[in-house]
This record gives sequence, C-alpha cells and structure tokens, in this order.
Amino acid sequence: MDAVPVQRLAVRSDVTRIGALMRRSVLELFPRFHDERETASAARYLTEPDVALIDDGTYFVHEAGGEIVACGGWSKRDKLYTGSGDRPTDGRLLDPETEPARVRAMFVHDGWTRRGLGRATLAACARDARAAGFRSLVLMATLPGVPLYRSFGFREVKHTRVPLPDGVTLAGVEMAYSLD
Repeated sequence: MDAVPVQRLAVRSDVTRIGALMRRSVLELFPRFHDERETASAARYLTEPDVALIDDGTYFVHEAGGEIVACGGWSKRDKLYTGSGDRPTDGRLLDPETEPARVRAMFVHDGWTRRGLGRATLAACARDARAAGFRSLVLMATLPGVPLYRSFGFREVKHTRVPLPDGVTLAGVEMAYSLD
C-alpha cells in the first residue's frame, strides 16, 4: 500500500470495485462503533453504489496500485443516503439557490484511513458543488465518519436514527457545511 492514491471521477466500469470497497469498509470500520447486527445490516443496505452519482459526474474514487481505496461524492439530486429506500423525489434535481447539495457514499479502505483521502474527496465535493451554484452541503453521517466531517468544518445539526429496510436503525448525525 505504498502507491500514492490518485483521485479521479468514477466511471461505470468502477461500480463492482466501488461496491466491494464499500462493503469491506463497513465490515472493517463499523464494528468500532456498531454492534454485529448493525454492522451486518449496514453492509447489506449501505453498500450499493448509486450509479446516478457516477452518471452525474459527481462521484470520485482514489485509486492506488490498481485498487480503489476510497470513494465518495456529492449529489445535485434529492436523495440523502443509500439505504433510505426509494422515494419518488430521489431523482429530482435540487435548486442550488434554496437547497443544499448532498455529500454521499463516503467510504475508505481500513488500511488507507487517516491519510487525507476523505478530506481530499470533501474538498473536491465542495469545489464542484460551489461551481454548480450550491451554497451549502448536507450529509447524513454514520458514526465512523463523524470525526472526519467535524474536522473538515461540518457542523452537527441533529443526532438521529437511520432506519434500514430490515428494521435495524443506526445512530446517525445530520451535518451541514456552508460553501459561502
């Protein structure tokens, strides 16, 4: 794991590798914050890549030695997080003047944590969302991500429970970041 990760936009051919990284990240990092049942549910429901983010050109990967070691992005659409179930408004384009862009699907390989990849992804999200006219970002943080988001400057809005389709709920934190 000595190669320097390169950040780039994700493409459709990355979907299988992104999904594998998401699942691996949950299985490696969630047990530090969640019990076995919560981790298993998160690994099932929070690890399905959202191809709309890739198609919109708002999803990034970090690749090192041919392996995707981190991923994440932002959305100009109404869906806040994967695992929330499908809603009729998920694909609706947000109004940058009145609604915040959503940071989505941030995951990192356990062996690559605390090396600046999450921060680099958040910086790219902020830069591109600002360029698209958005004034703020919001996200639904799972517990493993809260320290990263806090250190980047996101503020906690509300502690909540994130319901998953199998009835399991995860502790979550709604967070916001101003782009002004």
